[in-house]
Amino acid sequence: MAGVLSGFFIVWAVIGLGYLVGRTGVLGADAQQVLSRLAFYVGSPPLLFTTLAQADVRHVFSAPLLVAAGSAWLTMLAYGLLSRFVLARDASTVVMGAQAAGQVNAANLGIPIALFVLGDASRVAPVMLFQLALNTPLYLTVMDTLTGGHRPTVGSVLRGIGSNPLIVGSALGIMSSTTALTPPDLVMEPVRIVAGAAVPAMLIAFGISLVGTRPLSVRGARADTLLATGAKVVLHPLLALVLARVLGLEGSALYAAVVMGSLPTAQNLYVAAVRYDRATTVCRDTVLLTTVTSVLSMTVVAVFLS
Repeated sequence: MAGVLSGFFIVWAVIGLGYLVGRTGVLGADAQQVLSRLAFYVGSPPLLFTTLAQADVRHVFSAPLLVAAGSAWLTMLAYGLLSRFVLARDASTVVMGAQAAGQVNAANLGIPIALFVLGDASRVAPVMLFQLALNTPLYLTVMDTLTGGHRPTVGSVLRGIGSNPLIVGSALGIMSSTTALTPPDLVMEPVRIVAGAAVPAMLIAFGISLVGTRPLSVRGARADTLLATGAKVVLHPLLALVLARVLGLEGSALYAAVVMGSLPTAQNLYVAAVRYDRATTVCRDTVLLTTVTSVLSMTVVAVFLS
């Protein structure tokens, strides 16, 4: 338990440092964008490669992946039904709100939590593969269709998946683990050095993003935001726990699956909401509220399952 709490302390201490950096503006106005891009395009792909190259891929493509997909989609479905038939929202707003309820921050917080709290960065791999390779192409395709923009083709969806650096890094890592072909140390050492920059950059950028945010300031979006927050913080972890037990996960595997389901809403969802001009306030406010409240839910999970 002490190790779990120390892991949370490390994560939130670095996020706090990022918040102070954002408040002082010492790195300039574009610091969050630069650090986020550094983590996404430069640091995360080699981190996922080095992590998965040493992992047992049978654990990545087994029960944890089913738990990640099932708990997320069931949470989105529950939110979607309430949003559509109780709040009477239009279809595209329902889709974006559902993503806010079920899509987790697997990159910016998932990797650090997996590394420092769970002690194994590969624990986040099933969640990232589900979101990047399955969920994201699906919901973007639906939104493109609903909003009347460019209608995607199978080729464009596959190109989007294949050009995502996180998917490429994961695929290469899985290929290396499966074939037992690992580059020599002369090649791997600079890869490990670059990978080491990913987690600090993610956490500092995340802390900067919290500066100046004011959730629930738009009255018309409050019900949607509170519904999405409740679904993300309470329902999603509970569904992950139930599915994990049904699939026979125990011990550290069970704990990891529930912690991953307890992660807050993904930050990059707000970018998609702005792109489609749907549920922007809901997505922005849900990111902030779940980021704060998920600390409590993950702590509760740690107390009972770690």
